[in-house]
This record gives sequence, C-alpha cells and structure tokens, in this order.
Amino acid sequence: MATQSAQLTNRAVPVVLAAVLIDTIGFGIVIPVLPGLIERLGHMDLEAATRTAGYLLAIFAVTQFFAGPVLGNLSDRFGRRPVLIGAMLAFGLDYLLMAAAPTLAWLFAGRAIAGVAGAVYAPASSVLADVTPGEGRARAFGWMSAAFGIGFILGPGLGGLLSGFGPRAPFVAAAALALLNAAVMAVLMPETLAPDNRRAFDWRQANVIMSFKPLFRYREAAPLLLAWFAWQLASTVYPATWSFWSAATFGWDGRAIGWSLAFVGLVMAAVQLFLTGPIIARIGERRASVIGLASGTAAFLLYAFVTAGWQAYAIFAISALSGLVFPAMNGLLSRLADASHQGALQGGIGSMGSVAAIAAPLVLTQTLAMGIARGFPGAAFLLAACLAGLSLAIIWVLVLRRTSPKPPAT
Repeated sequence: MATQSAQLTNRAVPVVLAAVLIDTIGFGIVIPVLPGLIERLGHMDLEAATRTAGYLLAIFAVTQFFAGPVLGNLSDRFGRRPVLIGAMLAFGLDYLLMAAAPTLAWLFAGRAIAGVAGAVYAPASSVLADVTPGEGRARAFGWMSAAFGIGFILGPGLGGLLSGFGPRAPFVAAAALALLNAAVMAVLMPETLAPDNRRAFDWRQANVIMSFKPLFRYREAAPLLLAWFAWQLASTVYPATWSFWSAATFGWDGRAIGWSLAFVGLVMAAVQLFLTGPIIARIGERRASVIGLASGTAAFLLYAFVTAGWQAYAIFAISALSGLVFPAMNGLLSRLADASHQGALQGGIGSMGSVAAIAAPLVLTQTLAMGIARGFPGAAFLLAACLAGLSLAIIWVLVLRRTSPKPPAT
C-alpha cells in the first residue's frame, strides 16, 4: 500500500492520467461524425466511406509508427514533460485544422499530423514506469487503461451530442481540450526522469527494432511481442469499423453510435478501476492476460453474428475483461527494460501498435465493406476473433508456464 500511496501522491501521475483522458476524449469525440463527414466531403455512399476510413486510419498509423520511437527516445534524453507538452500542443492545432477541412485531402493531412502528436502514450507510459517499481507497474498501466476507458465514455457521448451542431463541432471541442491539457501540463506537471537516468539521443536508436534491443536477452520477449502484435491487430476492429459496422448492422446514427461507445468505455473503466489491480495481484500478469484475451476472442466472435442492438450491449459485459490485456502485457514487458530505456521501450510498443494500426484498418475496413456487399457485416469481427485467438494461443503455449522475469539491474 505504501508503494501505491507514493504513486498517487506524485503530482505527475494524476496529470499524465488526465492527459491520457483528454487525449482519448479528443479521439473518441470525433468518431460518431466520421461516417457522415467522409460521405459529405467525398460525395460517396456508406460502403465507399468505409473503405476511405481505412485509408484515413492508416495514414495516422504510418506517421505514428515513425514518431513513436522518436518521441520515446526524446523523452529518455530531455525528459517526459517537454515531450508531452509539445505533443498535446500539436494535437490541438491538428484538430483545428481538421475542423476547417474543406476536402478529404485536408482531412488526410490532419490525420498525418495527429499521428505524430498522437505518440503521447510512449512518454505517458514512461512517466508511470519512472515512479512505479516493477511489481506495481501492471496496476499503474491499469490506471492508464481506466483513463482511456473513461475517455471513451465521455468522448463518443459528447461527440454524439455535439453532432447536432454539425459534423465539425466535435473537432473544435477536441482542439480546445488538447490545448487546455497542454496548459495544465505546463503549470502542474513535474519532471519524473532523473538526470542520472537520461541518455544521449541517437537517430539510429529511434526505431522499432532498436527500441526492443534491451529485451532481446530474454527468451520470453519474442512471444510476448508477437502476442501483443496479434492482439493489437484484433482490437483495432473497434476504432476502424465500429461506426460503420453498427450503421450497417443496426442502422444507428451518430448519437446512437456515440452512446454505444460511451457504454463500452464505462464498462472498461469499471474493470480497470476496480478489478485490474486485485486480479493481477492475485493471479499474476500472465494468467490475467489469458483471461483478457479469452474474453476478447469470445466477444469478437459473438459480434460477428449479432442481429439486434441490445445484443451488442449484452456482449459488452463479456468483452469487459479484455481490458486486462494492456496492463498485464505492458507490465510484463516494462519489467524487462531498465530505467534509462523505458521511453524507448514504450515508444517501440507504441510503434508496434502503429504497425497494427496501419495494416489492420486497411484489412478490416475492406473486409467489412466486402461483408456489407455480401450481406454479412460481421466479417471483420470474425477476422478479429481469429487474430485474438492466435494471441491467446501464443500466451498459453509459450508464456504462461514460464517463471516471472526479474527486472535487470539499474
């Protein structure tokens, strides 16, 4: 309990959790209006807009792929605070650009900028690793996931309400939140990376492969990273296809989509706040990741065949425990890197997620579009179930039975 109290009294922790919360609100607030905005700017129907959304998400992920290790390594050199403030300023300006976008090309440019600024999770995760001992990091990453979940309660719900003022109103609101967040960081957030733990920035090190170099001495690292990647591919089905899938399956409008995503965020946040810590403390990170992956796989499979909106809400309860996956796996990986490489590691994890976010939206949105054309909009969720099942198999066979990793000497 002393460790947890120390974490909570460190002023950086609530500030960085608020940053993740506001960043997620900003992302989620625009989701309900994307189908209508793409249809309007591109003069296209829902099926074509679904395909375009895949490219829009991919350009975001491509720029984030390159930016993640750079921002992570910069935070290892200059500290977490200046990198986080700069990222949130860029994020706010980006949403203003998208709010004014007169064409799809402008919208694509805005998403490219957002990809660079959206690498905020690497330095944010590093802050939690800086102030948390190895055995407590899964709990800390659970708080971050809770902030993400609460953001998805507020973001899509606000987006659905603001959609009544037009498809651009949520972008203006997101810009205001991001700029406010940057101001709060500048005033309240202390630096968490000690000068002794800083290291020189090297462009040759600022890439995904070198970010994971400190882990390569551990035989457990490779299957963990592979399982994490497969899960990232699978879980991208939500941001990539949910708005379009629910519109095609249930005929939902922006308000209904917003409320459904808000409900998902509420359930996920409850799991992160009240269950993640006790579950991981009782059964360990490996077994917790298995439970989370099993929950996610079952939910994806069920979503593929639902026919009524109330069924989707019922499945949310099944999928809730998938919220264990991020804190459990990130906790395992963070314990394999020393203090001077936490930023690089988190940047690498972020960029690995970006690789998934490049490939998955293209594959999943095209799968959804083909499914819609053939009368089976659940095709994308069926593919996601296969990917999540692969991740579960890797953890079960290659990770679950091994001994816990010992943090390297610092």
